[in-house]
Amino acid sequence: MTVLRARALNRATLARQHLLARGDTTVPPAVAHLCGMQAQEPQEPFIGLWSRLSGFQPGLLDGALTARAVVRTHLMRRTVHLVTADDALAWRSRHDTMLRQRVLGTYRRELAGIDLDEVAAAGRAIMADQRPRTMTELVRAIEDRWPGPPRRALGELLVAALVPMAQLPPRGLWQRTAGVRNLPLSSWLERDVAPLPADADDPVGQRMLRRYLAAYGPAARADVRAWCGLAGLPAAVEAVRDELVVFRDERGRELLDLPGAPRPHPDTPAPVRFLPAFDNAILGYHDRSRIIDAAHLGLSVAGHRTVLVDGRVTATWTVRERQLRISALRPLTAAEREAVHTEAQDLTAFLDDGIERIRLDVEG
Repeated sequence: MTVLRARALNRATLARQHLLARGDTTVPPAVAHLCGMQAQEPQEPFIGLWSRLSGFQPGLLDGALTARAVVRTHLMRRTVHLVTADDALAWRSRHDTMLRQRVLGTYRRELAGIDLDEVAAAGRAIMADQRPRTMTELVRAIEDRWPGPPRRALGELLVAALVPMAQLPPRGLWQRTAGVRNLPLSSWLERDVAPLPADADDPVGQRMLRRYLAAYGPAARADVRAWCGLAGLPAAVEAVRDELVVFRDERGRELLDLPGAPRPHPDTPAPVRFLPAFDNAILGYHDRSRIIDAAHLGLSVAGHRTVLVDGRVTATWTVRERQLRISALRPLTAAEREAVHTEAQDLTAFLDDGIERIRLDVEG
């Protein structure tokens, strides 16, 4: 069985994530291909799309959000993701159990004894008037029936687990600051959430698996589980195994992939790319060694924006006081410093945030 080393996996990831070469497509197909974009920090998807798409401008994502082609909702790993309307409706039921389990895991004592179906029915009844509400407003409308749990626990149970919700614009629009207003997905998108088929072969999981491999593969079952928060999609994997190709990584893990998916030569040049906080190119794996060193893993979950040099996380970046500051995690060659500075100049033009200075702090 062919062994794929870290550099080969890195180039495959970059190619599929539109980070080896920027893609020539519009926002909804790009978001669909990426299986959504982590978006709990509302401005970060703009940076992720700028790094991935040729000619991307913020108004393109604003337009997709206001046209309801893409939507912000709790989904993979119980985090807010930017996904297409079609994927939100098709995938939500498959995530319901996980979403409930994760909220209950966080607030186990506070929500002990709560009848989840009754709370869900009450939440849907309140939202039936199709009036957008904040989480606080929704909780106030039902808390007389459930006075025991803290408002935060009851609110997260409703908006992140029991009632499929969309977070409405202007939340998530470019350079806009807005609180979260929720409306049921079915009301906002004017289509019902697809029911979960009673099929042991998990057809929804099969489609998710193929899509994940197209954007992240080759990948192990543990990587799939880390990406979506579900239990590895075992029935789906077995159902489609015959149509997949199989590799091993250097640790001996089995890696699954689509037969025709791109796997560029490990020596393919990789351009500098600036990534947003919580980018799924890093977080979409259990084993992230293909793109980030073990010593820097904490950066990927702490909300640091990162810079890829030769395809790997090599620096972090921030914008403060009209300065784009880049902090290298290893010594950079002269050519690498020049490439980072060139891409940083393009980033400052895109951000249009009054940045007057680029500062590169280099180790060594």
